[in-house]
Order: sequence, then C-alpha cells, then structure tokens
Amino acid sequence: MDYNVINLKTVMNPDPKLGGLTIAEGERDIPFAIKRIYCIHHTEAEYHRGFHAHKKNWQLLFCPCGEIEISLNDGKNVETVVLDDPSKGIILSPGLWRELVWKVDNAVLCVAASEYYDPNEYIRDYNEFLTYVHN
Repeated sequence: MDYNVINLKTVMNPDPKLGGLTIAEGERDIPFAIKRIYCIHHTEAEYHRGFHAHKKNWQLLFCPCGEIEISLNDGKNVETVVLDDPSKGIILSPGLWRELVWKVDNAVLCVAASEYYDPNEYIRDYNEFLTYVHN
C-alpha cells in the first residue's frame, strides 16, 4: 500500500506554557509542491468522512488537535493509521480509498494537497474505485 507515516519536525519551547512548533515544508519534508491547504474542524466524535480516492492528488494529512483514525484501502488490503499527535503525519499517494473517523469531538484534520481542487479528479463510488485500481 502506497502511503508513508512521517514524523513532522517539532520544536518544543523550553517553557512548557509556550508549547511547541510543528513544521512541514513542501518539496522538503513532503514529496510534492503544495497547491492547496484545508482543515476539517468542528466535527463530532465517531463521525465518518472521506469515502473517496484521488486519481492524481498526493496529500499530507495531520491532526494538530485531537485524534482521527484513517482507514486506507488499495483495493486489496485495508490498513488503519491513527493520527493523534501534531508531529505525526501521513503522506497518501493517489489511488487510495480513505475513510476518516473522528475519535473525539472537535479534532482537527489538516491536509496539504499536490493539486488544485478538481471534482473530476475524485473517485467517490467504491465500485468505480475497485475498477480503477484493478485496471
């Protein structure tokens, strides 16, 4: 399955009240130039999102706040990654079906994408996805 869990560079301030800084740079830490960034927030626990794949879009997903379970499917295997720390990210290649489950209220998912939004680039039907990956 073509994804990679990465550790994002994180610097913690010596004064714990000042927290930390997590950094991801396009074409350095992630293997693509970033064309779009978005965040999904104010979602209730146990809510499911995603249910799609991309034809050409690479993505970096990370959860700066809360916990989100990412189930990935390449048409043969299903694997799950839990994003529960701001310094943990996952790079997804095109052709992976994803389902996202918010494990706590108000968790935040941030996504950096290699492509501008194009509705024709999405595969939103699971049977169409299976045909796409098996051809």
